[in-house]
Amino acid sequence: MKLFGLICLWAVLTTCQGYRILGLFPFNGKSHFVMFEQMMKALARKGHHVDVVSTFPLKKPYKNYNDLVALKASWQFLNNMTFNDMKTMLLPGISQAVAHLCGNEVCKFLSHPRLQELVKNPPKDPPYDVVFVEIFGAHCFIAIGHLLKVPVIGVSSATLYPWHNDIIGNPENLAFAPNNLLSFSQPMSFLDRTYNFLHTTYHKLNFQSYASKQTEIIREYFGEDMPDIRTLERSVAMIFVNSFRSINGIKDSTPGYIEVGGVHVQEDGVEVSPSLEKWMNESTSGFFYLSFGSMIKIESFPIKFLNVLYKSLGKLAPVRVLMKIPSPNELPPGLPKNILTSPWIPQLKVLKHPNIKGFITHGGLMGTQEAIHYGVPLIGIPLFADQFINIKNYVQQNIAIEIDHNTLTEEKMDNALNAVLHDPKYRESARKLSKMFLDRPMNTTETVVYWTEYIIRHGADALRSPSMDLTWWQVQLLDVYVFLLFVALLSIILLISAMRFAFSMISVEETDSHKKKIS
Repeated sequence: MKLFGLICLWAVLTTCQGYRILGLFPFNGKSHFVMFEQMMKALARKGHHVDVVSTFPLKKPYKNYNDLVALKASWQFLNNMTFNDMKTMLLPGISQAVAHLCGNEVCKFLSHPRLQELVKNPPKDPPYDVVFVEIFGAHCFIAIGHLLKVPVIGVSSATLYPWHNDIIGNPENLAFAPNNLLSFSQPMSFLDRTYNFLHTTYHKLNFQSYASKQTEIIREYFGEDMPDIRTLERSVAMIFVNSFRSINGIKDSTPGYIEVGGVHVQEDGVEVSPSLEKWMNESTSGFFYLSFGSMIKIESFPIKFLNVLYKSLGKLAPVRVLMKIPSPNELPPGLPKNILTSPWIPQLKVLKHPNIKGFITHGGLMGTQEAIHYGVPLIGIPLFADQFINIKNYVQQNIAIEIDHNTLTEEKMDNALNAVLHDPKYRESARKLSKMFLDRPMNTTETVVYWTEYIIRHGADALRSPSMDLTWWQVQLLDVYVFLLFVALLSIILLISAMRFAFSMISVEETDSHKKKIS
């Protein structure tokens, strides 16, 4: 009986130590949610009670993880974006597209009855201790944390976009670090730095202009006394960012910028079919893996592009190729015999396999981090957003070769494939970078758990940058520079005036002396 009592007491104490966490991830981007899901699971494993609002409910139950609301998105991105869709979506510009399609439109989910009920009658036994919100386009969901009166932690599945740094007062480093929509090499030239500044400023203001509509949406659903969207953004306690210095470079940052790059690389629950396992094991000459992520349909690309792939990849035999193709039946005829296609592939298991030779990718941060984790070299064909700078970084570190999809030729593809296949520097550099990427004082899940609990223990202002209390010109010391310039100019003016006065006095004395001599 004593033993039973002690076990019950231990169970009660363990349960009491858990916090209640609300994760709000309404954007229908599977590649984004892969990261968020693993973070929520890490907190659940620690014993915290996690409620999640998303468009991707779990297929299998997970202890302490509860799909509170399963949202239904009007537009399915998963394996459903064609080449033309991509071009159309990006036509107005990336900042406008994110603000409207991934922001304002997503904010309409705030009208969901379950979310309205959550805000009006929040749980009290126990209440929520912290709210997680994706930092991308739909920052309106920070309003729920405001109404629940708990700290809000941001999560970004990419390095911060130009319109994100101000949220936590993070330095932008525009003198030596291009924003993540550009692909300039470092060190940047004077013209590169000038363009970096202008480009960053434009997209920041453009996003803020189009996303300002979120203030109206928030007040429509939660009342006219709600703060505006800019004020809500600046209440974020910190941001977990999917980056790490070994692959994204050295940058100044505020303590509220917490790097957890690669947190999604978790093999738990990832299964590979016996047929695919057999195919990989039998690929004794090696194989390449080709995937453009969870949204883009490779089969929708122009026929010229696909013909180049067919010809170049076919020449690799007996080296094989594994291609993720959502709709293989939409591919043009003539697929080489050394290519295996599948609408879904357990990517981690594929990248970990000893027979893999390289990863042909669009440069998405999630997939390339997985490749780096396992030391796999890359052939990058970037399409949009941060994919260009991701691949540029990898090229500089000798783990990747970049190809422009607009100018892809059979010769360029052949050269890239042969280089990755036969030049040992790419594999050696990838393995070296893998070691650097994984060498950290705490692993990524430990980092997420520690800093989440830190904010809950010490409050939303625990990591708040003092720069948040200053205007942008004060942060840049423009007022100090103007004052010092004024002092310098005033000193010069006073010095010149003093010298003129002295010369005039000397001249008067000389004139008086001359007159006395004459008289």
